Amino acid sequence: MIIVTDNREQDAYTFEGKDCEVVPGSLMTGDYSLLHLEDKVSVERKSLPDLVACLVGAGRERFERELARARGYDCFSVIIEAHFTELAAGQYRSKMNAHSACQSVLTFQTRYGVPFFFAGSRKAGEYVTFSILSKYLREAETKYKRIVLAHGGEAGSSAPALQ
Repeated sequence: MIIVTDNREQDAYTFEGKDCEVVPGSLMTGDYSLLHLEDKVSVERKSLPDLVACLVGAGRERFERELARARGYDCFSVIIEAHFTELAAGQYRSKMNAHSACQSVLTFQTRYGVPFFFAGSRKAGEYVTFSILSKYLREAETKYKRIVLAHGGEAGSSAPALQ
């Protein structure tokens, strides 16, 4: 598995010890994707301060545009490196009301159909990100093998030769 990390990701996961290669790239949406599937699957990573900054002002507008772009993806998720209880308790530096922050996240999930995973920590966020990408790749492999077979090809083979 080859994971693409967006060039703009400032504190990128390394996926150390995982069965994958990590390469930099330019992603239109999200922070992590799979090579050659960048328009199908992506994961957006957020620390709690990053998330709260995306819920107010210009940050909110930019984040909503990203979530709207993600509607066209087979799989898009937002991973938060904190517990939901930290958001609900207002354990962040912002004047944003904790109830409003929680309601914004729930609204985004409903409006855009994007799951927000409160992983609880950075390490857990990395684990969830790797797992989502890995599961997506496995499902895509199964799906596309069936399609190739339905068209008379052999799973794992290339396109038929020209005659």
